[in-house]
Amino acid sequence: MTVSVDIWLRGSDVATTEKIEDLVRAPRDWVDADVRTVLEGMLRAMDRCKRPGEADREISLRGLSWIVNPFDEGGVVIAIEISMGAAIAGPFDIDQQRLESMIARVLASPATSSSSPPTIH
Repeated sequence: MTVSVDIWLRGSDVATTEKIEDLVRAPRDWVDADVRTVLEGMLRAMDRCKRPGEADREISLRGLSWIVNPFDEGGVVIAIEISMGAAIAGPFDIDQQRLESMIARVLASPATSSSSPPTIH
């Protein structure tokens, strides 16, 4: 499954659309790991726009503001904001409260990593 992410970097008046392609389940079937993939993918897409051509950095799911909003044509979108800018992904065909609960759990539970490279906040 491919997810579109619209990105606005601070200091720019141009929006960019990137893709997340690492999802194997439809949103209705998501588990917490899928939500983590979406959130990390959104941050990674923002970082790639800010640092084009550079190697990917480790992603840290902290220091971000988020919201799940209904989408006019159906489904919901995930919006996140960090000091670098903002990103919106979706729409997703999933219950808003269920997605909000999964995001809250994912953000409360850090991913395990064996290394400590720079993080994106």
